[in-house]
Amino acid sequence: MHEVMRLVGRSLAPGLVFRELLHLMSELLGLNRGRLVLADDGGPTSGPRTASVRHAYGLTAEEVSRGVFAWGEGITGRVLSSGLPAIVQDVDAEPLFLFRTVRRAQLPSETVAFIALPVAVNGATVGVLGCHRLRSRQRHLNDDLALLRILATLAGQLLQLEQLVAEQTRQLETRNKALSRELETRTARYGLIGSSPPLLQALGELERVSQSQATVLLLGASGTGKELFARALHLASGRRDRPFIKVNCSAIPETLFESELFGHERGAFTGAAAARTGWFEQADGGTLFLDEIGELPLSLQVKLLRTLQEGTLVRLGGSREIQTDVRLVAATNRDLGREVQSGRFRQDLYYRLNVIPIRLPSLRERREDVRPLALHFVSRANQVHQRNVYLEPRALARLEAHDWPGNIRELGNLIERLVLLADHPLVSAQALERFMPEAMAPGSITSPLADKTAPADSVRHYQSALSHSAQVLQETLLRHQGNQTRAAQSLGLTLRQFSYRLRKAGLR
Repeated sequence: MHEVMRLVGRSLAPGLVFRELLHLMSELLGLNRGRLVLADDGGPTSGPRTASVRHAYGLTAEEVSRGVFAWGEGITGRVLSSGLPAIVQDVDAEPLFLFRTVRRAQLPSETVAFIALPVAVNGATVGVLGCHRLRSRQRHLNDDLALLRILATLAGQLLQLEQLVAEQTRQLETRNKALSRELETRTARYGLIGSSPPLLQALGELERVSQSQATVLLLGASGTGKELFARALHLASGRRDRPFIKVNCSAIPETLFESELFGHERGAFTGAAAARTGWFEQADGGTLFLDEIGELPLSLQVKLLRTLQEGTLVRLGGSREIQTDVRLVAATNRDLGREVQSGRFRQDLYYRLNVIPIRLPSLRERREDVRPLALHFVSRANQVHQRNVYLEPRALARLEAHDWPGNIRELGNLIERLVLLADHPLVSAQALERFMPEAMAPGSITSPLADKTAPADSVRHYQSALSHSAQVLQETLLRHQGNQTRAAQSLGLTLRQFSYRLRKAGLR
């Protein structure tokens, strides 16, 4: 009993405990060829109820396979149907004994007894604990029966525990599926794909502040979906039915910033033939999203701060103050604290923007979202380009294993490239390799674009901000007589990427 209870304490897996229990019955007590017969799945509606040997010690596989009994059939069947124990003093003298599992010739020549005890769960008999016993044993039969009753009761309790655990597991799985569907619905409501904890944490923070008027600063690497989060904040707020205006500060020439942001009056500058409302006025009552706000010129940062603090603006060339009601959401992949220290960003504006900072997770922190994102991009690219490309499970696993320094944007670009250039509709992990960033490095002979006629700048491999040294940038710029566009193209960069690297290197 000590050995059996030690097993139960070590593992609640019934199969392991039952096998060792039958083994100990044979080795320590001489109760041989022990078997646990359990009811088969299904009930009376599927025909006569049957039970089969599920666990045994001292029986061959063939003998176990023969151990199937109908309710009421033989000694085992009688115990199943009646729920009462049975003791056969001599199997040779009992006409109901079937010798179904073990033939008589396989048993010892001396007198063999058979003991069968019911195993019950919740008061219903679900099985039989049976064994052979030699009559020549000196130990009293009642002693063996007392111990077997305890073991049969323990077997029933373990089976009941297994049922409870299985039922709780089913309930938890059902609840988890429902929660997963709810989480997917929650993120899908905002156009976000995935349900990883980092994504849900960022979304939760965003929803908690959505009803306030405080400025939100979205922080994170390029390609993490800042615009989608800004739109999600707008949709979760009471301004959802008002305009959502998005502005990429890095795409606007410095000379046009003030006019675009605050508008201008007629005649404010050459070519201003009519007055124009700026983004703040267009977003009145709604949300204005300023992406890459670190690119905002210092001269405009003062005016932006005044507008945020006072809720008024003055158009370029005008003198009349205009009231505005705008929720500002800003985003940057820069360290604005460091920009403040270097004098490239105003400290007072930084504090005004940094009221509620929300950090967006990188894709490497959301590996469980890579698969649904990849499938989403494949579906979208197939529709746009009239293709029928799919990814094998191993190919999806390969995408999950990648670090994605370019985040969601890099993944989306790779999928679109793959859909356009794949040789076969079903893309294997091996076929995927030539599209991975490692194969897209400049000069790589495995690049799928090596023999295509697409423009050189149509597909670019993501490169870190430190991909080129200051010397290389300066030499390239000199080689192209100061033309940044041509210098950027020669290095496989966009103009924006090239300009950013120049600033990082302290070059102008």
